[in-house]
Amino acid sequence: MNINLPAVPLSELMPGQGGSVYAVVGPGKAVQLRLIALGLRPGAKVRVLGRGPGRGPLLVEVNGTRVALGRGLAKRVLVIPAPEEKPMKGE
Repeated sequence: MNINLPAVPLSELMPGQGGSVYAVVGPGKAVQLRLIALGLRPGAKVRVLGRGPGRGPLLVEVNGTRVALGRGLAKRVLVIPAPEEKPMKGE
């Protein structure tokens, strides 16, 4: 069965993009609990602030707090991206 969810891994978002956490997935209860303790729980607002070079970490903002996450951990956080904001006419 193929279920098409609008959620994507946090690691796929580009700097400036954000959305709402849909789920924290993957094996390892301890890793899931760590991510939840950082505020990455379903419903949390998240935005990517920057990316390290190559396979470096992501700098993300979670409910107003900045957190650095390795790409492996960021792949475990599924996010529903926020719609792109379009500039108003005349700007």
